[in-house]
Amino acid sequence: MTNNFTPSGVAEPPRPSLSPAPLWATTVATFFGAGRLKPGPGTWGSLATLIAWIVISHFLPAGWVVPANILLAALAIAIGIPAATRVSRATGIKDPQFVVIDETAGQLITLIGAPLAWKSFLAGFILFRAFDIVKPFPVRQLEKLPEGTGIVVDDVAAGLYGLAVMQLLVHFGLFGH
Repeated sequence: MTNNFTPSGVAEPPRPSLSPAPLWATTVATFFGAGRLKPGPGTWGSLATLIAWIVISHFLPAGWVVPANILLAALAIAIGIPAATRVSRATGIKDPQFVVIDETAGQLITLIGAPLAWKSFLAGFILFRAFDIVKPFPVRQLEKLPEGTGIVVDDVAAGLYGLAVMQLLVHFGLFGH
């Protein structure tokens, strides 16, 4: 059995396991590497998600756009939480900046039901990034949840704020008819 004492007899805090996260977890958590881009990996993660959504939605029949958007957001949450947990544990960092699957989930949520047009894509991108950065109540408090849940769920809440504002903009015709 190993003790956690330095030669001077002072106890060291336990060290996290720094073995690498599985490839699937790193790939998902970084949204296929977008989280490795600098500066502002969260912004790059949101932009990569937006571009992916523009491409995917272009090939979908009109009646499938909203259900596909919801499904992809749910998938980002369901797979993102365990992926973010594995990467966080492997690095010993509570919320690594390069983990951007949370931005993927939040960005997709913001765009649910938005028109497939450049104005709504731009508005959705700006709204989500603003809510993610400002973190209005209770978004910041959700960061305190454990591991991957805290990493992902605060951005889900920011995405819900973005969704609410986007739907108001759509309702009041700011993107045209």
